[in-house]
Amino acid sequence: MGLEGKLETLNFSALPSLRVLNLSDNYLHGSIPAAMSSLSKLTSLDLRTNNLTGTIPSELGFLTRLYTLWLDENRISGSIPSSLDLAKGGLLQNLSLRYNNFEGHIPVSLKNSTNLIRVLLEGNQLTGDISESFGVHPHLDYINLSFNRLFGTLSPSWAACLNLKSFKISGNMITGEIPAEISRIPKLQLLDISSNNLVGKIPREFSRLSYLYNLSMSNNQLSGTIPPEFGNLSSLEILDLSRNNLSGQIPVQILENCNKLSSLSLSNNDLSGAIPFQLGNLNLHQVLDLSDNLFTGEIPPQLSKLTDLEVLNLSHNELVGQIPSSFQSMMGWASLDLSYNSLDGPVPDNHFFQTAPAEWFIHNKGLCGQVHGLPPCIHSPWATKDADTKKHHKFIISVAISTFGILFLLFLVVGITLVCYKRDKSTANDSCEEFAGKHFFSIWSVDHGKELFKVILRATENFDNKYKIGVGAHSIVYKATLPSGGTLAIKKLQGEGQVVEQSFQNEIQALTQIRHRNIVRLYGFCSTAKFSFIAYEYMETGSLGAILRSEERAMELDWVKRVNIIRDIAQALSYLHHDCAPPIVHRDIKSNNILLDEEYKACISDFGISRMLEPNSSHWSMLAGTHGYMAPELAYVMRVTEKCDVYSFGVVALEVMHGIHPGDLINSLSLSMLVKDILDPRIPLHMGDPFIKEVLGVILIALQCIDTNPQSRPTMEQQWEIGNGFPSNKKVNSQLQRLSPFSKLQPQVLSDLVLLQALHLL
Repeated sequence: MGLEGKLETLNFSALPSLRVLNLSDNYLHGSIPAAMSSLSKLTSLDLRTNNLTGTIPSELGFLTRLYTLWLDENRISGSIPSSLDLAKGGLLQNLSLRYNNFEGHIPVSLKNSTNLIRVLLEGNQLTGDISESFGVHPHLDYINLSFNRLFGTLSPSWAACLNLKSFKISGNMITGEIPAEISRIPKLQLLDISSNNLVGKIPREFSRLSYLYNLSMSNNQLSGTIPPEFGNLSSLEILDLSRNNLSGQIPVQILENCNKLSSLSLSNNDLSGAIPFQLGNLNLHQVLDLSDNLFTGEIPPQLSKLTDLEVLNLSHNELVGQIPSSFQSMMGWASLDLSYNSLDGPVPDNHFFQTAPAEWFIHNKGLCGQVHGLPPCIHSPWATKDADTKKHHKFIISVAISTFGILFLLFLVVGITLVCYKRDKSTANDSCEEFAGKHFFSIWSVDHGKELFKVILRATENFDNKYKIGVGAHSIVYKATLPSGGTLAIKKLQGEGQVVEQSFQNEIQALTQIRHRNIVRLYGFCSTAKFSFIAYEYMETGSLGAILRSEERAMELDWVKRVNIIRDIAQALSYLHHDCAPPIVHRDIKSNNILLDEEYKACISDFGISRMLEPNSSHWSMLAGTHGYMAPELAYVMRVTEKCDVYSFGVVALEVMHGIHPGDLINSLSLSMLVKDILDPRIPLHMGDPFIKEVLGVILIALQCIDTNPQSRPTMEQQWEIGNGFPSNKKVNSQLQRLSPFSKLQPQVLSDLVLLQALHLL
């Protein structure tokens, strides 16, 4: 929202009936005032992602109705006060204090809180015995205690957390053996106990965890062999056992039965034997790391079948022989490390290997080839043996150069246009880029990049605050009125570092390759030693989120406008997902990133964390997006798919229909409740309204989109087809029949029942 200031300036005593307070993702500073304890009816407090400091006031313990407390990503310090009995009211379900500077022990009250669902305390300096900090939590779904200073042993009592899906305690000082009782957690999907001091063998009983998809035990002192019973883990996608003292061979059972495995890290152990050829039959697309072991024999040629793999590391072993000839076809790997072995013979003669760094091949006894740092091969099987063939190749090359010369120049120009300019603080070589097109030049009315830069500075008076119209996580948006009379929105980047630079590059890369009436138009960008900014079309009405939050302006959005806005968003996302090659996932669809022009046409903006789904690359990523709009599976699987945008679209659609963010209403939405409770009460809806079917249809679509199972969500292409005017009752009724608890009734009866229910006539 871009709010600044201190919480202590607010008069909390004037809000005795307040139930939900969400001030997340702002620029609030100072401490949390004790006066907040006067909000006796408060059930949800969200202050995450601000600049809050100080300590937690013990007076917050008076908020006995609180079931959600989010304070993460601030700079709050001190201990979590013992006087703050977070579970005193017995209602606390969600607690997140992660990425602060908390120290001391975890409050004993948490041990007795049986209603806990989500606990996020990672990234602090908490201490204490982990076995004494938690008890039996029958509803616990997610817990992350990583990167603290917790010690002690893992208690077998964790097995009583029957609903636990994600258990993360990496980066602590936990000792002892891994209790086999953890295998009794029936719904466990993610277990991360890496970077501790655990000893002993890996429990074979873990093979019972049929839902487990992510298992990380790296950087401990585990010994023994990898249990062959792990072949029963049919859901396993990520297995990381690196940096331990494991011995023996890689169990073939895992390679033959774990068909979903996408990342396998076994480095820095004492594993031996030949590298199994069955590895090539897996669907690995992220990492295969077998480095720093005792593997012998030759490299299996079957590994060349791992065409989607990003990283292959076989370094620091005892491998012999040549690099398999099948590797000649490899082009897509991001990294290949074969160093510190006993390999010999030629390196494959293709572009991937020719441009590879020498470090990938050093300390082998006889590798040669056209790689910098390696000696040339005297008799290379990759070389052409026939002189006539060489002449024929030369002829083809000369023809190709003359035929495709113009295309090369064209691609070069396009490449320069698409390049993301990196800032060099030590030089004065500033660059500005114009996005070619008549419409662009008619707005700027100037000819050169440097002049464009000066025009922007003059129009905003060197980015004076009086021209500021919006604030983002890494940027400020200004309104610039040009001498020609045109108006632009100028997004100036704030801060430095890789995150800001990557955001700038992502946005330029995405917007220079797409053009759609419902995606904000890029007019140009500049990157200088002092400023980096992007110039967009100016959207007069502002963001959808700001309008919905305004009581007065929200009244301007009648039901027809709201349905059209949702249709515009669906069209844009359908274009990104299904008409772009490669598809583009926005990853931050929210009401604040939907801009409206003077006619309420909606455009998607802010592609700073967007992701192109290249067919030969990994779709795994760090967590990104905005809380409340992110798909729930991102808490467990950091894999970017179009279905993440689909979920966010569903939340935005409900927000537009509801008038405010649906919040916890999402967890209870179904057609068994009165649909009128979902609709914005500020906008009346009557039985005779001709658009009632479209309003109801939007709600039905939104309900499909927020399905917790990504596979059950429709594609954006399907949503646009459904949302394109709802052309037939048959299509709408089929949706109603699929979603309604009355699905056994006849379609027409079902439609009438739901329409009556929508008007509170049932």
